Amino acid sequence: MTLTGTIERKAMGPGTWALVTDSGKTYELKNAPADLCQAGLKVKVEGEVRKDVMTFAMIGPVFEVQSFETL
Repeated sequence: MTLTGTIERKAMGPGTWALVTDSGKTYELKNAPADLCQAGLKVKVEGEVRKDVMTFAMIGPVFEVQSFETL
């Protein structure tokens, strides 16, 4: 699955990184590389939605990042 959007830091729970897509949907990022964890970064990410993972933040579906590129 490929998503395009902006990286945001969410202060829910212990804090987490999220992708807010161009359509406004929020995904919590799992296994996000350090280079991806920059608020305001516009990116295209590839990965998969993990329905078998629960988190403290619960801000949206968990998206496991496999690769990304900055836009």
